[in-house]
Amino acid sequence: MTEWFEQWFGEEYLHLYPHRDDEDAVRAISLVATLAPLGGTRVLDLACGSGRHAAHLAANGAMVVGFDLSMPLLSRAKHRDSPTQNLVRGDMRLLPFRDASFDLVLNLFTSFGYFADDRQHFAVIAGAAQTLVPRGKFILDYLNANLIRTALVPLEERNAGSRRFVIKRRLIEDGRYVVKEIHLTDDGRSFVERVRLFSVDELTTMIEHAGLTVTQRFGDYDGKPLAAGTPRVILVAERQ
Repeated sequence: MTEWFEQWFGEEYLHLYPHRDDEDAVRAISLVATLAPLGGTRVLDLACGSGRHAAHLAANGAMVVGFDLSMPLLSRAKHRDSPTQNLVRGDMRLLPFRDASFDLVLNLFTSFGYFADDRQHFAVIAGAAQTLVPRGKFILDYLNANLIRTALVPLEERNAGSRRFVIKRRLIEDGRYVVKEIHLTDDGRSFVERVRLFSVDELTTMIEHAGLTVTQRFGDYDGKPLAAGTPRVILVAERQ
């Protein structure tokens, strides 16, 4: 059975989210640069998408490998003005890299929580941990689940270029997942996003069970401390 993320992350996704631009990526990578040296660093951009973060990592001197499942997004990464040179297609639950291949693994902008079984989510973190050298860092940039639950917008209509999107959101399974239904009114197609709403404690437990230690927590790309109302949950962990 085809999973939702195999269908959605293509050209329609890029049309709906044009605001996820290079300026936003610069802020994220600026924070990363304060947490780990990038010059000459071997970095895995896990779920790299269209390569906007990878491009700025490379501009800061990092040796970047971009990893993603979506062929359309990898194609966009390959044909950017500053393309990512090393791109690998695959499933994040089964990483094809040797142990201790990277100094830094990044999973940015809620590229996590896509699966129906939490054992698969743990497999992603465990795989990322194994690719790190000792003292290497894993940075997870995730949504703030509490904020999503309390400020959910159930219906939104948005124009993106010549296309019009109708977006419906709801919580399911006692608030464990948020489901977003995206309808394209011009051609009648529909897509779905389904993301697990992990608490900070749940994320921390998975990371520590994978053999990493969470050393820092932030609530946004400016380095604001994590709090109930901050937009992001950014966890920095280190392999022992």
